[in-house]
Amino acid sequence: MTNWGSGHLTEYAYRWEIESGYRSIKRFMAATMSKDFGLRFFHFAFACLLYSIWRAVDLLVQVELTGDYEHSPIVTADNTLTLLKKETGIG
Repeated sequence: MTNWGSGHLTEYAYRWEIESGYRSIKRFMAATMSKDFGLRFFHFAFACLLYSIWRAVDLLVQVELTGDYEHSPIVTADNTLTLLKKETGIG
């Protein structure tokens, strides 16, 4: 364990961001009681797409406003979901 540099520990710390990302994806998923795998997979894939769009928009907004990217979002998932529902009726 003495060969582990601080770089490995820093990279491992980002694992938490990955885990919380999966929880955040659930916020973008449509609720369904269907047992149809195809439909459930579509809902998951669509939620992943919405999550990725949200993170990309947040990154672009942060870089534009501050010139840097921090891991905590400026554009929140709640703001994104509210805008999505207002503009499309989805949600």
